[in-house]
Parts: sequence; structure tokens; C-alpha cells
Amino acid sequence: MFTLWRSSVLFFAALIAFAQNNGTLTGVISDPTGAVVPHASVEVKNTETGAVYQAGTSATGNYAFSLPRGTYELSVTVAGFKRYTRQNLELPVANTVRWDVKLDLGPASESVTITDTTPLLKTEGGDASHNVASDQANNLPVLTIGTATSFGAMRNPLAVTSLLPGVQYSADFNLRVNGLPSNTETIRTEGQDSNFGIWRQQTQIGQQGIEAVQEIAVQTSGYAAEFGQAAGGYFNSR
Repeated sequence: MFTLWRSSVLFFAALIAFAQNNGTLTGVISDPTGAVVPHASVEVKNTETGAVYQAGTSATGNYAFSLPRGTYELSVTVAGFKRYTRQNLELPVANTVRWDVKLDLGPASESVTITDTTPLLKTEGGDASHNVASDQANNLPVLTIGTATSFGAMRNPLAVTSLLPGVQYSADFNLRVNGLPSNTETIRTEGQDSNFGIWRQQTQIGQQGIEAVQEIAVQTSGYAAEFGQAAGGYFNSR
């Protein structure tokens, strides 16, 4: 019984960690008059991996996907309307991207394809967040290796904080976000805890090398309750 309980706890903990590492793609489907379109068929394709996700809109015309970081193509198909396709939707780690769709009347054999557009104002949350890709980190003039040489020093991905406003970072000594107490951050790798519990300021010890990181998402304030256990910023690398 204890083994079954422990297995269940580990399973649900893994699900929570997976969800924290995902981003959310959401929006509303409407017709030319602005009325919502319920039960529309929505398909999202990851153009990097080929993975396809399908869902339908709710009675209020809303759709929502919890997805891994990546570049996506969104398609909407409804009888009596032209097929709608939005390409090159960038979904960062642990962020919400909203994309509302307005359909045009016409046969489904015709299509409307959007390849690019001006980024919209963020309306899905009040958090202040930043995403740094690995190529940006590699292009930093100096990427510190920290001081924990006895643990096998490596290029620390947390050095990307030098690109972010309001963040002060000194390897294995200080990580301060927006003037909050030093070393009160939470660090995750693929949603899993990467803090060094004995001396929290020893941030390098629990981190992977920058070569193993695709992207680092940093939420500095106003983040949702699901990203708890953090006073001085929430860091999630993938």
C-alpha cells in the first residue's frame, strides 16, 4: 500500500512538473460579426517536431492548449468558413500566448494563411517575464564558470541574467531580483527543482552546462500561484 501511494505521489509530481514546463496557447474563435464560434475544430502542429495536437472550442468559442516550448502552426476548420491558418507562433517556456481568430465566410476548400504579424499586448497575465534563447547566451562576451571548481565548474546558464532588467547576479554568491532578498529564487530544470538546498547561493552546483539548454524562462514578478516557492524570481531552463 505504501509503495502504491509513493508511486502515485511521484506520478502526480511528474505531471505538475511537466505542466510547469509547458506554455499555454489560447484564444477565441469568432465570425466576421464578432460572434463566438463554438465547437470549432482547432489543430496545432509543432513545426520543429511534427507533433500534432487537436481540440475543439468551448460553447463560448475559447480554445486552450498546454504545449512544450516550440514554434507552432494553428489551423481552424469550421463548416461555412474558409480554413484559417496561422504560422510561426512562438510559444516560450512557462508563458501564455493568446491568439484570437476571426474567420471569413466561404468554402473550407479556400484558406486564409497568416505568416507574421505585430506582437499583441500581453493580456493573459500580469507577470513580468523574460525568455532567453541559447544562441543569445552563447553570444555573451563573457559567460562565467562560477567558483565551484571542486564540483567541476561549467558555463552557468544563469549568467543570462546579465541581459535582464532588475537582476543582479554574481556566480555562487548572489542572485537578486527587483531588490528582493538575495538568493530567494526558485530554479527549475524541465520543471524539476534545481536549487542547491544546503547553500542556496551556490546556484551553479545544480545547473547543467549552457550547451544542454535550449531556452531559459525568467519570471521576475507577478507570476501565478503555480510558480510558488519563490520570492526572488522563478527560473526555468529547458
